Amino acid sequence: MTKPPPTSPPDLPCKVRLLLSLLTVVINTVRRSNGTINRRLMSLFDLKASPSSKPNNRVKTSDVMVDPTRNLWFRLYVPAAAITTTASSPSAKLPLIIYFHGGGFAFFSANSKPYDDLCKRLSAELPAVVVSVNYRLAPEHIYPSQYEDGFDVLKFIDQTTIDGFDLNNVDITRCFLAGDSAGGNLAHHVAVKASDHHEFGKMRVVGLIAIQPFFGGKERIESETRLSKGLALSLEQTDWYWKTFLPEGSDRDHAAANVLGKEWKDVLGVKFPATIVFVGGFDLLQDWQRRYYEGLKKSGKEAYLIEYPNSFHGFYVFPELKESSFLVKEVRDFIEKLC
Repeated sequence: MTKPPPTSPPDLPCKVRLLLSLLTVVINTVRRSNGTINRRLMSLFDLKASPSSKPNNRVKTSDVMVDPTRNLWFRLYVPAAAITTTASSPSAKLPLIIYFHGGGFAFFSANSKPYDDLCKRLSAELPAVVVSVNYRLAPEHIYPSQYEDGFDVLKFIDQTTIDGFDLNNVDITRCFLAGDSAGGNLAHHVAVKASDHHEFGKMRVVGLIAIQPFFGGKERIESETRLSKGLALSLEQTDWYWKTFLPEGSDRDHAAANVLGKEWKDVLGVKFPATIVFVGGFDLLQDWQRRYYEGLKKSGKEAYLIEYPNSFHGFYVFPELKESSFLVKEVRDFIEKLC
């Protein structure tokens, strides 16, 4: 039986409400009507975090360049306590999580403060070695640039000896792709390509962690109309993101957005990884996310759906919210189930 949608806004701490209001104002201000972004103005609000070779929140971080010609790099997170453990017990290697940040394909980066904090938390609490990918952004770089960057990072890790990336500490045969919002969409498309790729040396993608993934279509579904002016994400914003990301002349039924379209059966390879999908009751994208989960199940794939009725789009970057802690626990359980 389907649960009725929540009827009143979630009760949020004042700090969270203030930050959500500020984010909305900033995003709406820096987006220009001609489809470009005022990057200089955005940089004043998109606070960055530097890497730290000494443990910070129990995690060491470093930046690794993949391709300087397109500024493709990633931030590497290694939980400090685990280094000692794996040195004394080689069988205790950690899983690898390759993370793609959200932001409508247009905003934020791997070193944006909220995502740096989130990846540190995941690395320390799961625990796991985390790679956070700094992919190219729209509208300067449209589809399929982001997907190409994501997959190229997988190939780079599989084929390259990386300073600070000790294979004694991480098991790349237990690789999980993860992402939130647009990053969840990116993780899906990279997983599709990885499931059909037979050239990896050691890497094996065993799981997909889709946190409120950004999917869509020309159809206006119920949650989009009911929550069109939702917390942290509005329908007007999602339309703008798709318009600036997709190829000119495309609509929201493009395969990048509407993953359940006519190409669905062709892209889901037999090796498509087990998937966990997180949904929030105040996220206007929730009906697309449920359809994605249902499509995986109908295709015979291993899939799990986790719903938080009182959560808005992006709740996971606020550690003070209980659902954020619930998510970390569910991710840990999912990884343990597959490992």
